[in-house]
Amino acid sequence: MPDFTNQSFDLTGKVAIVTGAGGRGNSIGRAYAVALANANASVVVADINGEGAQKVADEITAAGGKALAVRVDITDTASARAMASAAADAFGGIDILVNNAALMVEMGESGMMNTDKAQFDMFIAVNVWGAMNCAQAVVPSMAARGGGAIVNQVSAGAFPAQSLYGVTKIALAGVTTSLATELGGQNIRVNAIGPGMTMTDAGLSMTPDDTPWVQGIIARCPIQGRDTPDALCGALLLLVSDAGRWMTGQTINVDGGWVMRY
Repeated sequence: MPDFTNQSFDLTGKVAIVTGAGGRGNSIGRAYAVALANANASVVVADINGEGAQKVADEITAAGGKALAVRVDITDTASARAMASAAADAFGGIDILVNNAALMVEMGESGMMNTDKAQFDMFIAVNVWGAMNCAQAVVPSMAARGGGAIVNQVSAGAFPAQSLYGVTKIALAGVTTSLATELGGQNIRVNAIGPGMTMTDAGLSMTPDDTPWVQGIIARCPIQGRDTPDALCGALLLLVSDAGRWMTGQTINVDGGWVMRY
């Protein structure tokens, strides 16, 4: 076995799909797509906002990377399969899936007691079923290529869940461990990232720095309570590259120490 080198993080020849990568400007999805491209992966920028996806894909190609924009509704099986087919047609297959797309701002202050069934079904459909649906769409290609890596986006707000958003994300953590168990025999690793209060356009609109709740979270974090989306990308590259080949079924919290688990 050779000694570890930084080449273990290199994604040359790999094909990655990032959902929710084309929305709201300064987003985690955009940061993930750019980071994967910078690690030499070919990237499918997928989003229900087709124009936003194209903008991020154009940004990657202008910098010398390889990218394809695809409009996708992650709750729709045919749409997810079309996304997988577009990735395979453009780049030869799929090695990496980042299930980043989710409803957050749209959920507002939804609590358990003021959410009706239609709203609940919609939130679960996007934040939980959407990830499962995309996984089902890409796994055949991953298996045919000898394996792959799936990363689900959960949240520090799931540990413990104290909102309906948190409930959807702790459910997705369960999907992560279940898929890791089910897909390990096909050499497909499944992990999750739990971001803290990331300074995205969406995050800052929901939780401005000057609110008492945010100040309370910042005060309890051992290091800075907020950081930019690129602070999450190191964990992502670990989980999708050979550097993390012995990791599956794990959630890595990247949140300044807001959530500590052992």
